[in-house]
Amino acid sequence: MNKRMLVTGGAGFIGANFVHYWLQHHPKDQLVVLDSLTYAGNKVSLAKVESHANFKFVLGDICNTDLVASLLDEEKLNTIVHFAAESHVDRSITGPDAFIETNIIGTYSLLKAAKRVWIDNPNILGMPSLVHRFHHVSTDEVYGTLGPNDPAFSENSQYAPNSPYSASKAASDHLVRAYHHTYGLKVTTSNCSNNYGPYHFPEKLIPLVITNILGDKTLPVYGDGMQVRDWLFVEDHARGIELVLNKGRIGENYNIGGNNEWANIDIVKLVCQLLNRRFKKSSELASQYPLAKAAIAGKAESLISFVDDRPGHDRRYAIDARKTQQELGYVPSVSFEQGIELTIDWYLSAQNWLKAL
Repeated sequence: MNKRMLVTGGAGFIGANFVHYWLQHHPKDQLVVLDSLTYAGNKVSLAKVESHANFKFVLGDICNTDLVASLLDEEKLNTIVHFAAESHVDRSITGPDAFIETNIIGTYSLLKAAKRVWIDNPNILGMPSLVHRFHHVSTDEVYGTLGPNDPAFSENSQYAPNSPYSASKAASDHLVRAYHHTYGLKVTTSNCSNNYGPYHFPEKLIPLVITNILGDKTLPVYGDGMQVRDWLFVEDHARGIELVLNKGRIGENYNIGGNNEWANIDIVKLVCQLLNRRFKKSSELASQYPLAKAAIAGKAESLISFVDDRPGHDRRYAIDARKTQQELGYVPSVSFEQGIELTIDWYLSAQNWLKAL
């Protein structure tokens, strides 16, 4: 049976990449993107699929339960993939209200709409109530922080969120679980590690470093820069979600990781070195980005500036994805060497996208 899918937050970073991936690999499936186009949502990210016969964009808020229910009904949708979220930890520290509203209330609103259409009134779709799926996309940050020698987070790790962002995502995870156990909603949840790749809003580490180098701006690094993250190429994340949707057991959580731990300062230095090398090889690139003076001189690392650490900064995240590998056959297919080069290539060719921000 073809999927008829609602993708929330589909104009955001991971959501947009998922939409591109899904329509490329499943062109007969129907995709409806619901996005409120906040600062991190960029409709230009969906420009390449706007003309696709099975794609539709709806400007709207996931907190509007009636809107979501009407979309599920009118479009005869049988799947929700829920990306929509406020996700930047720094913003959650200075302004947590938006995170509570979107990540908790928004997820609750979606669950109410799904229950209304799929459980309470299944005949609306002309199909039995068991033919549906609510997939919730979450984060490894709900598990808290790890010491340097601690084992990686598994699906059985205790939740211990340390920021308003991770606390709001943890709350949304629990709501999804509750709607499955209480009402029989057919759900799955995936907890992923740090994503990187095309269409990433340049407030996160990798796109921030790339775009700041191109503008010859300071590269701020928190504390000593030794915070460790597991990095996952965004297309591998989309493929992992595909496996969960097609093979995952109802009610289960699946970790999707990159098996690729890096300290923040090492990521920053690597991107500096790669861009130094690009500018050295290409005079055309230097003429295209004349502001990138440090990189043109081969000295992008000179832009690095250590700044005060943010409050409650988690020291290390790492994902144990063995369950997802053993049950679903998931392994990352893009090496970090390939992925970071692809990401830099994309940003160097994305001037119009950056201007649209």
